[in-house]
Amino acid sequence: MKKNLLSATALALAISAGTAFAADLPSHKAPPYIPPPPLMTWTGFYVGVNAGGTFGGSNSIWTSVAPFALGGGASVGAAGLIPHAAASALAGSSIASRGVSGFIGGGQIGYNWQFGGRYVVGVEADIQGVVGGRGTANGIGVAPVIPGAPPHFYLSFNQASKSLDYLGTVRGRAGFLFTPNLLVYATGGLAYGGVNVSNSIFQAHFVGGAPLATLPNFGTSSAFSNTRAGWTVGGGGEWMFAPKWSAKVEYLYYNLGSVATNSLLVQPDLADPTGLLFASAVQTRTRFDGHIVRAGINYHFWSAPPPAVYAKY
Repeated sequence: MKKNLLSATALALAISAGTAFAADLPSHKAPPYIPPPPLMTWTGFYVGVNAGGTFGGSNSIWTSVAPFALGGGASVGAAGLIPHAAASALAGSSIASRGVSGFIGGGQIGYNWQFGGRYVVGVEADIQGVVGGRGTANGIGVAPVIPGAPPHFYLSFNQASKSLDYLGTVRGRAGFLFTPNLLVYATGGLAYGGVNVSNSIFQAHFVGGAPLATLPNFGTSSAFSNTRAGWTVGGGGEWMFAPKWSAKVEYLYYNLGSVATNSLLVQPDLADPTGLLFASAVQTRTRFDGHIVRAGINYHFWSAPPPAVYAKY
């Protein structure tokens, strides 16, 4: 019995000494876990807004008048038909210079795909309204009738205008990452816009400085309004300044092609049985192209955490 008691006492003392010795050993705790910052990615959908300005490339509006029919010439004589028609055509033809510069603002939506670490391709669609994108030109033309005794001449009041109501694009983008959050890209694709062209001509015939009663004042007008499609090309830079947020600056050249309006300009002759002195075809033509400089902000939707891809920059 005594032997067992001594054994138990010795075991208890050994355990107590071991515990005290372990308490005196230095402590080695693991450092606190700090999660790594989220990896930058450009892959995914995004939406945004933009604002800027547009200024025209081709500002000219051409109006041409060409006679194609002659009447009996009761008021001016048969020999005066062609000179009168030619004078009217010369007075009515003009070249006006008016652009479609203005403020633009709208939104965009797109998708990016980042690959190879430093390359980004994608597609973007946008649409913008144009404020102040109208140009109107007024002019006066005078042309004498040769030969003519007493002297005859035509006085013409001309007005031509063009406007761009809205402008949109659907473009591909291809870019290179100079840093993980700085993208420089080229872009190009489809452009479309709402365009308007109008023209009016009002003419009066004078002989010896006074109107001729049998040749009344006359005029014509025409207009075109529709959506035109063309192409665009440009480039820009985009900076991911915060997770899911980026800012961009961009330049685009767009070309929607040429637009023409047609009408008839008829000089009545009240003294002639046909009621006609001459008739002319009128065409007004202009081209819609220009430049866009704008800035924008995009919000990026990351549907999943960025892949663990590390690139050397």
